[in-house]
Order: sequence, then structure tokens, then C-alpha cells
Amino acid sequence: MTREQLVVDIFVQLADSLVDDFDIIDLLTVLADGCVRLDLADAAGILLADEDRNLRVMAASSERARLLELFQLQNQEGPCLEAYSTGQPVTHTDLASSKDRWPHFGPEAVSAGFGSVHAIPLRLRTIVIGALNLFAAQARPLDEPNAHLARALADVASIAILQDQAAREAVLRAGQLQYALDSRVAIEQAKGMLAERTNIDMDQAFRILRKYARDSRRHLSAVATDIAAGTVPLDEVISSSVPSESDHRDR
Repeated sequence: MTREQLVVDIFVQLADSLVDDFDIIDLLTVLADGCVRLDLADAAGILLADEDRNLRVMAASSERARLLELFQLQNQEGPCLEAYSTGQPVTHTDLASSKDRWPHFGPEAVSAGFGSVHAIPLRLRTIVIGALNLFAAQARPLDEPNAHLARALADVASIAILQDQAAREAVLRAGQLQYALDSRVAIEQAKGMLAERTNIDMDQAFRILRKYARDSRRHLSAVATDIAAGTVPLDEVISSSVPSESDHRDR
């Protein structure tokens, strides 16, 4: 698949989410993974604001990126917070020299293996609902064509979240976002249960969880809630990740 085809494929995946009951977390996971697949970043994380305008981690392309986003929130400093508060992109091309700007986040990002960062607000006109963080292993800028592509992807995701609520009261919009934020808790619980049962890392556990949700044609958040509640047996989810004999014959 050429890069142009990949760009189209990711935009189509995002557009496919534009249904009445779309899953925000799955949409944002497509966005985070898509940025990595397009080589816009080596890792990506996404924060959304809750009804009190407190940012929460909603999606990440890897566990390393998710933990770094959590660290950013715990210390109340970093590029995503700046992008969200200002509504403008934030770039730092050499995180090794960012200690004056972000005394806690900068060294932690370098320790996690990242050399530069580019944060993009998730916004629609004057409404800012979160931010997309793009991490690169090397200390390098994001060139303008790729920065424009990243902004376009972020804009599509923002429109998808806000599309059917633009004419509603802000409390309704906050309600949908709050539901997604609550769903994220269930997803982390389900990931932890899968990781503990199978002795795998959290990234692998999330892939299994997401595959089961897609194979069963259910929302990721709904499946995670059922797993956390014990309604869906862990063994059923785990077994779904093992290729069947017919799968091997088809390869």
C-alpha cells in the first residue's frame, strides 16, 4: 500500500465512525495509530477534557505513550496541556533542551526515548476539546506537509465527536465526553485483567481486546465494561485471539 493509499484508508476509517452511536475511544485509537502508521510520529497520545475541563488520557498508540501522557497530567505541564489551553499547536524539536520549559515532563519524555514532540489541539472553531500529542524518537521538526496532514486528521476526529451536538447545549456535549471518559476506566480494567491472566504486556492486551470487539461487532467500551463486570468471560476473549486451523489454511 502506498502512502497516499494509506492516507485515504485512515481517513475512510475515521469517516466510518460518523454514525449516531459511534465509539469515541475507538475513533481516537484509529487517529493515534494512524499517525504512527503514516510516520507522523513514533508514538501518539490523545487527551480529552471532561465536563470540568480537566484533561484525561483517552487513547495512545502504545503503553509507553499512555504513561507519558499520564505523567504530563500528574505534573500539570507539557505540550498537550499548552495546546489545549491556548488552542494552538505546540512544538519542541529537542526535548533534551526542554527542562526550562517543562522541568518535569522534558526529562521524563527523554527517559522514555523521545527526542521531540508536536502537540495539536482538537478543536472546531472556538471549541477546544483536547489535544493530540505526536512523539518522535529523534530530535527533529515535523515538516509543514506532515504537520498539515496531522492537523487534518485531528480536525476530522474533532468534527466526528462534535458533529451531532453542535446545536445542542454544552451540557449534552459534556455528557457524551464524560461517558467516553468513564468508558476509558473500564478499558484499563479489562486490559489489566487480560494482561494478568495471560502474562502479556498492556499493549498486547489492548490489541486482543480491540480485536474481540471488532470481531463481535461491538463497541470497544461496551466489551470492556462487560469484561470488567464479568459478563464476558476472559477465556472467551483470549481464545478469540488464537488463529483457528482454517485461518492457518487461508494464509
